[in-house]
Amino acid sequence: MKKTFTLDEVDCANCAARMERKINEIEGVISASVSFMTQKLTIEASENDFDRILKEAQKVVSKIDSDCRIIAK
Repeated sequence: MKKTFTLDEVDCANCAARMERKINEIEGVISASVSFMTQKLTIEASENDFDRILKEAQKVVSKIDSDCRIIAK
């Protein structure tokens, strides 16, 4: 399953790249991409693991940029 989310307040392209790399390291993530230009996060993972992965992704995002939040559509 693939889902796209809005990222609120990604400050720089470097932060977006770090977020993408760290989210891809989360167990169960098939692929993840972060676009600084569109402020979007796309995660592909098993539907059964998605809630856990999204929570872990938010922790990653907050650690890299404390003002950034993942917003579900």
